[in-house]
Amino acid sequence: MKWPLRKVHAKRVLWIILAIYVVGILLVSIFPDRVVLFPSHYAINHPLMSRETIAGPLGNLDICVMRTPQAVISNEPQAYLLAFNGNGSRAENELIRLLPMWEGHPVEIWAANYPGYGQSAGAATLRNIPAAALAAYDALARHANGKPIFVSGHSIGTTAALYVAAHRPVAGLVLHNPPPLRQLINGRFGWFDFWIASSRVAAAVPDELDSLANASRCKEPSVFILAGHDTFVRPKYQQMVVDAYAGPKELVKIASYEHNTPVTAPEVTAVRVKIDWLWKQAEGSGKVVPSERP
Repeated sequence: MKWPLRKVHAKRVLWIILAIYVVGILLVSIFPDRVVLFPSHYAINHPLMSRETIAGPLGNLDICVMRTPQAVISNEPQAYLLAFNGNGSRAENELIRLLPMWEGHPVEIWAANYPGYGQSAGAATLRNIPAAALAAYDALARHANGKPIFVSGHSIGTTAALYVAAHRPVAGLVLHNPPPLRQLINGRFGWFDFWIASSRVAAAVPDELDSLANASRCKEPSVFILAGHDTFVRPKYQQMVVDAYAGPKELVKIASYEHNTPVTAPEVTAVRVKIDWLWKQAEGSGKVVPSERP
């Protein structure tokens, strides 16, 4: 008995879809870093930005530097901010994202391009991030010459920021939409492939980037910026990191924001208030001197 043409065609299409699905799962399992990281190398320049090249574990690390207006006027920052960007962004753009938040404080921002990003040497893999993050901190600490260092991160950059804060002295943290990577990968995407590929991707996350473990070790004050309409790192996953964080914390919840929505007026005012709080915490510990917002 011959199959009707329509049924044969439908069966063939079904097998093609299944084959594509299986191949996709295999590719994700074999190349987990390609699913998580999206490096780029094209030139990005900003008029007020300068660059530092430091020695990293895999070669040169590309550091992008910019000062707040108060640090430019005084010609001498009172503190430094080490920043880590999201997986599809770059250090150059992270400077522009952070500058309005830190307005009012004399701060020099160092934003580090991960290995394989920008002009940084090495491959773009999750396992290469922790050592590079510590190398960036250590270079900044030598440059800062005893002045306090804050750390910040956006999205996957919060995993690097928390790792640094758990292993180096910092004055405080600013964490924007923090994901607990393993829990997010398995919980958010595992159902799609019956946890075949997602479990492999989650296993590729090194222990050093376990945000829940690192957050539990951090005792410094932290500001959390949480997007309520984040469909990637959904609020319940952000809250896991907030709950795990052991130090004093202040939250800025912005219900309408999505994962990559830039913080602009009027919400940036609320963030500045919390960063003022963070600065005052550092003042109280003697790490920075008081600064006045113009």
